[in-house]
Amino acid sequence: MSKQLIKNARIITDFTTFEGDLLVNQGKIEKIDRNISVDGNVVIHDANGQFLIPGVIDDQVHFREPGLTHKANIYTESRAALVGGTTSFMEMPNVNPQTVTNALLEEKYALGAQSSAVNYSFYLGGTNDNLEEIKRVNPRNVCGVKIFMGSSTGNMLVDSEVALNGLFGNSPILIATHCECEGRVKQRYAEAHAKYGDAIPPAEHPIIRDAEACYLSSSLAIELAKKHNARLHVLHITSEKETHLFRNDIPLAEKRITAEVCVHHLHFCDEDYQRLGHLIKCNPAIKTANDRSALWKALLDDRFDVIATDHAPHTWEEKQNAYPSSPAGLPLVQHALSLMMDYVVEGRLSIEKMVEKMCHNPATLYQIEGRGYLREGYAADMVLLGENTQPVTKDGLLYKCGWSPLEGHTFKYAPEKVWVNGALSFDGGITADLNPQRLLFVR
Repeated sequence: MSKQLIKNARIITDFTTFEGDLLVNQGKIEKIDRNISVDGNVVIHDANGQFLIPGVIDDQVHFREPGLTHKANIYTESRAALVGGTTSFMEMPNVNPQTVTNALLEEKYALGAQSSAVNYSFYLGGTNDNLEEIKRVNPRNVCGVKIFMGSSTGNMLVDSEVALNGLFGNSPILIATHCECEGRVKQRYAEAHAKYGDAIPPAEHPIIRDAEACYLSSSLAIELAKKHNARLHVLHITSEKETHLFRNDIPLAEKRITAEVCVHHLHFCDEDYQRLGHLIKCNPAIKTANDRSALWKALLDDRFDVIATDHAPHTWEEKQNAYPSSPAGLPLVQHALSLMMDYVVEGRLSIEKMVEKMCHNPATLYQIEGRGYLREGYAADMVLLGENTQPVTKDGLLYKCGWSPLEGHTFKYAPEKVWVNGALSFDGGITADLNPQRLLFVR
């Protein structure tokens, strides 16, 4: 690799903005300074005062491989992630076969090495009866254990009290949970079905999967984590009631219990079901405008630690089904960064706070080795943001499913260049210079 020098950038890292230059050598950031001069073979990129940020780390995606590749696969979705400025992802186990053994996990890592355009890690899924597999997971090279404490796409529900105590008491690495109370969801669904039959309106989704269902499960997960001193990360919080379960009075590195919010729960609310229907059906559900406001408050006061996508594509045809058979999930990874930049422009949050939640904190929270910040010695995972004038169109989507709930929207900013481990992998288009790596963890 030749050296690369990014000149005249507004570098966003370590919670501040620094105007200067950044030198990349052998895939790492070698130097950051006000004015860097280099002799010899060096490629120079003039940033012209644009924002240079660390690559986004998305701690929750569903790329559907193996077994569900009519919806998506690692090749297509990782390229959508790259174009959107996400340079590292952590992918979920509800595929086919489900990733619930270490052998199947390593097969999935082989798929990542073969197909991914960006850095990758995969969760080992917890079940009611695979505790011995969980005990053997390698903390150095696996991001976490995923427990579905509510059934969602893939039917990996863990509902045994014995199993939950075993998993929380013995996992050698972070536990990430999907929290919805299965009993309450079933009860609410039965009530809706009795009223509407199969023609349940999309707007009933947040009533069926309501705030109480989420709270009952999230509070149980936290109770289990405290009981066993487990490292717990609660995914995709959606309700005002849940926001009060989390702390902001200690540094992130000291937290044993952390929380994530997703871009679609910050952006949409229940008023949008009338316009978008099942396209925004997801689990847990997009809820009220008041819930959305509470999510923003918890994000800004640091009760929420991470912004992610829960990118979960389904085909257009599947999404047109009646409520009982229309699957939950929506594709988001190509535009998550641009969407949050719209809120930066709006003044809802600072760019430093956005980078903290999308880049720094996932690295700190998961203890990722050498990523998430623009620092000397760190991997050169970087995004140069440029002003954007092009609307989201189907022709521009890289998702295999071929649709987005954000079609027609024109974002203020979009990635102009993206580096992965020092390789300029996106430069107005995906290049042939791809250099993804398996994420490693300092544990």
